[in-house]
Amino acid sequence: MQNEEHSRKDFRHYHSLTNNNIINKDQIEKRIFYHFFKKSFDELLSVVAIILLIPVFIIIAILIKFDDPKGPIFYSQIRIGKNGHPFKMYKFRSMVVNADKELEKLLGQNEVEGAMFKMESDPRVTRVGKFIRKYSIDELPQLINVIKGDMSLVGPRPPLRWEVKKYTEYDKQRLLVIPGCTGLWQVGERNNVGFHEMVELDLKYIRKAGILFDFYILIKTITIMIFPNNAY
Repeated sequence: MQNEEHSRKDFRHYHSLTNNNIINKDQIEKRIFYHFFKKSFDELLSVVAIILLIPVFIIIAILIKFDDPKGPIFYSQIRIGKNGHPFKMYKFRSMVVNADKELEKLLGQNEVEGAMFKMESDPRVTRVGKFIRKYSIDELPQLINVIKGDMSLVGPRPPLRWEVKKYTEYDKQRLLVIPGCTGLWQVGERNNVGFHEMVELDLKYIRKAGILFDFYILIKTITIMIFPNNAY
């Protein structure tokens, strides 16, 4: 019990904003060449990827419809992007049609602490959904979000509105950059760690972001899609 209290005090101290852990927003915005290259590369690669992946999109669409004929193929959800800007994020549907309404009943079974919901045996996930989530195929329609400019290929995971409402000022630093389809959390620990560790990985990326670092994460992402980590 004493160790648990000590851990909570450490967490509160570490996640309060101090001069040592504030990310300089002006420094991020000044990286004009990096942002121009990143945006151009993201859009070009996303267009090429969508064209090349058309056969995969068709197969997944057929499987989703075969598994649940009455449900839609795609799923959209309002997420929060850079500077708190809301946008509609697209995915292949991997859950039952009324999944959002069912979430409230499952919140008590959340397996991670903080402003995020994770449940390994989530009853809302369909049979096809388990497969496409394991290989991160459900995320592929987010390439459309990249072309629209709402997302980048690499960046922090875009949170839900209810998650952001629970953010501390420290956590809100995740929103200083455009959210990504993949990032350090996705290619690293993923579901092995909780919300607070995910925040640390995202802030590490924001501080360290660069062309070579983005390439490294993209290559790791492709590897993980072929040889999945603990995604669910």
